[in-house]
Amino acid sequence: MPRSDSMDVTESDVLAAAERWRREGRGVALATVLETWGSAPRPVGSRLVIDAEGNFLGSVSGGCVEGAVVGEAADVIASGVPRTLEFGVADEAAWKVGLSCGGKIAVFVERVD
Repeated sequence: MPRSDSMDVTESDVLAAAERWRREGRGVALATVLETWGSAPRPVGSRLVIDAEGNFLGSVSGGCVEGAVVGEAADVIASGVPRTLEFGVADEAAWKVGLSCGGKIAVFVERVD
C-alpha cells in the first residue's frame, strides 16, 4: 500500500530517499513547488519524492493536491516527460483540496534517472 511519512521530513531526507530508491532500482519522480500565490501550506522549493508503486516522502501541499501529484508522477516515471501542474481553488472549496486559504500553487514533476 502506498504510504508517506510525515510532513516533518527535511529536504535532505527527500533527496536521500530519491537516491536510495533509484539505487534499489525503483522508478522515481521528484515534485517541487515552483510558485505559490496567496496562502499555500508549503513554501516554494518544498519537495515530494514518489516511487512507481506510489510510495512517497515529503510534501508539496497535502490533501487532494498531493494525491493528484502522486498520480501524475506515475505518468512522468513511465514516460520520462516532465510536467508542471497548477492547482488553485476558490476559498469555499479550499479545505477540501488542502489549500486552506484558497491559494494557488505550481508544482514541477520530473523523473529521477
